Amino acid sequence: MKKKGESKLKIISLGGLEQIGMNITAFEYEDSIVVVDCGLAFPEDDMLGIDLVIPDVTYLKDNIQKVKGFVITHGHEDHIGALPYVLKEINVPVYATKLTIGLIENKLKEHNLLRSTKRKTIKHGQSINLGAFRIEFIKTNHSIQDAAALAIYSPAGTIIHTGDFKVDYTPVFGDAIDLQRFAEIGKKGVLALMCDSTNAERKGFTMSERTVGKTFDNIFAEHKNTRIIIATFASNVDRVQQIINSAYKYGRKVIVEGRSMVNVITTASELGYLNIPENTLIDIDKMKNYPDDQMVLVTTGSQGESMAALSRMAANIHKKVSIKPGDTIIFSSNPIPGNEKAVSKVINELSVKGADVIFQDVHVSGHACQEEIKLIYSLVHPKYAIPVHGEYRHLKAQKGIAESLGIPKENIFILRSGDVLELDDQSCAVTGKVHTGAIMVDGLGVGDVGNIVLRDRQHLSEDGIMVVVLTLEKRSNQLLSGPDIVSRGFVYVRESEDLMGEARVVVEDALDECLNRKISDWGKIKTEIKDSLGDFVWKKTKRRPMILPIIMEA
Repeated sequence: MKKKGESKLKIISLGGLEQIGMNITAFEYEDSIVVVDCGLAFPEDDMLGIDLVIPDVTYLKDNIQKVKGFVITHGHEDHIGALPYVLKEINVPVYATKLTIGLIENKLKEHNLLRSTKRKTIKHGQSINLGAFRIEFIKTNHSIQDAAALAIYSPAGTIIHTGDFKVDYTPVFGDAIDLQRFAEIGKKGVLALMCDSTNAERKGFTMSERTVGKTFDNIFAEHKNTRIIIATFASNVDRVQQIINSAYKYGRKVIVEGRSMVNVITTASELGYLNIPENTLIDIDKMKNYPDDQMVLVTTGSQGESMAALSRMAANIHKKVSIKPGDTIIFSSNPIPGNEKAVSKVINELSVKGADVIFQDVHVSGHACQEEIKLIYSLVHPKYAIPVHGEYRHLKAQKGIAESLGIPKENIFILRSGDVLELDDQSCAVTGKVHTGAIMVDGLGVGDVGNIVLRDRQHLSEDGIMVVVLTLEKRSNQLLSGPDIVSRGFVYVRESEDLMGEARVVVEDALDECLNRKISDWGKIKTEIKDSLGDFVWKKTKRRPMILPIIMEA
């Protein structure tokens, strides 16, 4: 029989490594599992028609009796977005800070899960006991309020998980990061540090969020006579606060547009994270009562998303706002990698309409650069380093930082999703793998679109489809009508009547061939039609449309 404290701690990443997004990590000690974060990822370009991607939590389902709860670091989609989907299968309590719980509740409401989900609001500095673990919430700064790092105390040692963080000594709202607490825990000994790697390639420090407020003031002073439209991330409450401050100072009314923006701002102001002077916010329908130089529109769409408010304005399909010459439009964000094309398309569309577009120096990151990462390592003194949150190159950059601070190479672990890392004071090693993956959500369907469906969508999108319809007599298999060929996305039929005529002959020949050989199995007949029509079309057009033979009997 092992004595208590002799087991090893397992850290199992179920998502969020090798990519930005879908963060979810399980910490397991004997019969207790605590899950940190439960985020979604946005679809890649080749995921046609997919709305969002959530982690595969088979491992948690298989060990459901061990799972004690979800502990959430902050309220961004890549950390809370999958909760409503996962809670339907793993109904355990959710622990987070006030604003984070507020944003999670918005999601639970949409999915009718409010009544069935236990949730508990934790303050910074508080601890909770979950099975063999005690978890302490430590105040950090990020581009959303109420972010927390976690000190995870287990019998095998203490792990610090920074969550997404930066060091901001002059935050817009609330206190600076609690560096003192990191140092105190570091003094007692920390087994491993799991630190945010998003900006690990960037030298220096991340600027304070407050610097953006000064830039806004300058822009407002320079553009006194135009309407100002500012696009930013819906979740960046501090950015919105600074826009409201500048608007108030320059006597402008603020209009909020975009569903996610309205949701977050409503929640944040109800919970006291936004300070809005009276009569500053006005409804979009009241816009016509004010001259342009007395208005600021805060909107979603800073990433060029096609359905977001700003993109709809740029494309002239927004019901209430149309861009006009002289508007000043500010992109208060950086394009997320992969979105550069979409953003530049929107900027071009806005510029064509005569708007003045500003996108320099109106954004600071919410993630720590190299010097802040070094600061956390120096305070925490971990034995092992486990870079998290980022693509491989970001994790590798953090590995370099840890080495430069004297952490031995063999004590730094770059993990892949699914790796099981077992550690205690004596050793740390990857000892196995668990099943992980991405589950695609399309409309109301969760996981019903997989690789095969995506492959078909890809195929349809590249070469189109041909449907061959024919009717055979029940017993004799005589052709009664058809074959008729209908095509979509393959060729423009009116200009290709000859080709379609020839295709029809090819199908008739294939069918005759089958009937002469006394083939009565419809599966075989369909395969013959597919093969011969496929070969013919390839020879004629060098395209491979999807071919669907449909046989009816009469």
